[in-house]
Amino acid sequence: MNIDFSKILNKEHRKSIVDAVLTPFSWIYGAGVWLRNTAFDMNLLHEQEYKVPVVSVGNITVGGTGKTPHVEYIIEALYRRYHIAVLSRGYKRKTKGFILASNNMTPRDIGDEPYQIYSKFSSLITLAVCENRRKGIRQLLKIDPDINLILLDDGFQHRYVKPKVNILLMDYNRPINEDKLMPRGALREPASSVSRSDIVVVTKCPSNINAMDIRIIKKNLSLFKYQQLFFSNIRYADPVPVFPIQSPQLTSLQWLHDDDAVLCITGIATPKPLVRYLRQYTTNIKVIHFDDHHEFTRRDFSGIFKVVKEMAGKRKFIITTEKDAVRIMNNPYFPPTKRNSIYYIPMRVGFLESEGGNSFVEELISLIDKQKEENNLTTINDNQ
Repeated sequence: MNIDFSKILNKEHRKSIVDAVLTPFSWIYGAGVWLRNTAFDMNLLHEQEYKVPVVSVGNITVGGTGKTPHVEYIIEALYRRYHIAVLSRGYKRKTKGFILASNNMTPRDIGDEPYQIYSKFSSLITLAVCENRRKGIRQLLKIDPDINLILLDDGFQHRYVKPKVNILLMDYNRPINEDKLMPRGALREPASSVSRSDIVVVTKCPSNINAMDIRIIKKNLSLFKYQQLFFSNIRYADPVPVFPIQSPQLTSLQWLHDDDAVLCITGIATPKPLVRYLRQYTTNIKVIHFDDHHEFTRRDFSGIFKVVKEMAGKRKFIITTEKDAVRIMNNPYFPPTKRNSIYYIPMRVGFLESEGGNSFVEELISLIDKQKEENNLTTINDNQ
């Protein structure tokens, strides 16, 4: 086997040049992050606490770490116990200010991820979007005083709200201890910021993760005793039609044949796990990847169906993600005659068995109810 070392050296050389160019900008960015966090730590900037427990789910890495499926997991686990509200900024929405979700809204009104959450749990939760999280919380509690738990979607950097429980997500495939600050790397904050979290969840783990991998992650994160560490993975479900179909052709990926063709289209940060999953069932697959939160145009769909037409296959399917599906089903440019060909793969979170102690849900409930007890004691003392 011949190895072209000149190409390897040239690649490494280009990488070192880019790294050298971006390093000063990372220093400047890091200095700004440090000043901001120091201002909060010294109470020069004020963190607002609330009597209603606030649980923040966030990350310090640009790109997908699985916030939406973890928020959905928490809702499913806790909705019988608490009256839950979800507050998001509504990234990439076309509106501004506080918006309370309702059944007549689209992803353009509240953002694709909040829309996905609301479409599943509209009868179980109250959901709103607002850039100003403090204003959003005030409005939610004013609209529905019975709310006794608020989930703050992507709230780790929003330090003007001090959550009772801070959940930090880290992608197993992108360890924060091996990453660098933007723009040199993908970190929004230095890895040391993990100290602000109460619970750390390592997401997208392989199902066969071994004890040695777990020990290495624990060592690299260097968590304090009060911080809890959990591991989760992605679990895909059977395909679902993006548009309602009376008799769908594809209800299980196991039904794919060698002469079937699949085009996978994604507009998410990390499409590789889904593509790897689909390739377990078929080799006749092509992939078209758009930017995260991509808003599909008429031209996009024209290009997509041109690729489908050119693919060789007795049956042809388009498969996408759940997050992309909510944008596509509300898109006027998707051809009505093609609606029977597109499916999405639901993504769920599963927690790996922890090494003793409480489960993720038990630990979360314990931290939430601890604040409720503290608030009750405060109320009693105030009345005395």
